[in-house]
Amino acid sequence: MSTKWLKTVGASLALTVAAGTVSAETLRVVTDPSFVPFEMMDQQTGEMIGFDMEIIREVADRAGFEIDLNTMDFNGIIPALQTGNVDIAIAGITITDQREEIVDFSDPYYDSGLRILVRQGEDGVTELDDLEGKKIGTKIGSTSYDYLMKTLEKDDGVTPYPGSSDMYMALMSRAIDAVFYDAPNAGYFARTRGKGKVKTVGPLYEGQQYGIALKNGSEWIDEVNEALASMKADGTYQTIYEKWFGPMPEGM
Repeated sequence: MSTKWLKTVGASLALTVAAGTVSAETLRVVTDPSFVPFEMMDQQTGEMIGFDMEIIREVADRAGFEIDLNTMDFNGIIPALQTGNVDIAIAGITITDQREEIVDFSDPYYDSGLRILVRQGEDGVTELDDLEGKKIGTKIGSTSYDYLMKTLEKDDGVTPYPGSSDMYMALMSRAIDAVFYDAPNAGYFARTRGKGKVKTVGPLYEGQQYGIALKNGSEWIDEVNEALASMKADGTYQTIYEKWFGPMPEGM
């Protein structure tokens, strides 16, 4: 066998391997940078970090695609998927019947709900009925806003904000009386920047599940679900969960 032939075969194999590496598809992924601790900007590195960010990077690695990550306000995410401007979104997106009509969802990857946040010393609010007639902050396009609209008889005091930090600052500055929003985000704020200034009260409302959203008809839905299942099976999901939220409840 000639050396020249061997060199040709070797070059062909190298090109094949390189082509396989390059051919890994890059998907356009979008998130909302204000939903801590699920996604937030590391001010020192400029990198997006958080629970969701670790989940989507691990999913991409296992499913076999690269990600081109960008950010936008939450209320623009579903429309961006509808128009095909992005391929995948992960931003603590609650799976709802209405949303499932226009985008594809992965299997649920996080169990959540809605919670009330008030200032420390506020003892007059212990449940949703106590918010009637009060100024309540929530987030534009969120299920918490929808829940308030269909539940409160007097909803003229509900103020939707573009980002969670805006409504938390409004609460601490007394511009509003309470915040009604996703429990993990509200709880994280109460334990960190709002510690000693705000508190969560009342029960968990409207049990919810978060899913990774994909554009309708996405060819990647099965791969994403398989990646999530393997992460839960081998303990990777639990490791990521406990890094951001502490001990994982049984049954998750």
